[in-house]
Amino acid sequence: MPNPPTLKLLLSHPAHFLSLGLGAGLAPKAPGTFGTLVALPLYFFVMMPLPPLQQLIIIATLFVLGVYLCHVTGLAIGVSDHGAIVWDEIVAMLLVLVFTPVTWQWWCAAFLLFRLFDIWKPFPIRQCDVAVKGGLGVMLDDILAAVYAIACLKVMVWMS
Repeated sequence: MPNPPTLKLLLSHPAHFLSLGLGAGLAPKAPGTFGTLVALPLYFFVMMPLPPLQQLIIIATLFVLGVYLCHVTGLAIGVSDHGAIVWDEIVAMLLVLVFTPVTWQWWCAAFLLFRLFDIWKPFPIRQCDVAVKGGLGVMLDDILAAVYAIACLKVMVWMS
């Protein structure tokens, strides 16, 4: 039986604190959207000053770490891909921002595109979401949504 995520769970283990997006995943409505928002200041203040290769290495590390974090929290909640687990959205949005021009308009477009693909789950994202379980499954579908968002952004930048 699922255990709904709570503030007590959030603070009980570093894995839960991170996978629940520092608390953003506890939002009663649209936790994935709130989790995605966490990535914006994180990228701006921490990642953006770094060279792109370093950014990608950090994101790859955060992805691997996320497989563990999301697995641990999924077990604690009793649902492997519970909506409150938002580390996947944070890491995926960081990846999108690496490829996004640094203006508020492009960041808004990046945010909206990522959320669209994360929610819509076009082929093969939905199939991957169904086939791959555990922490890897939680992380992988959002990275695929990020790839779709990046592709659309690149086309939009090219057309502008």
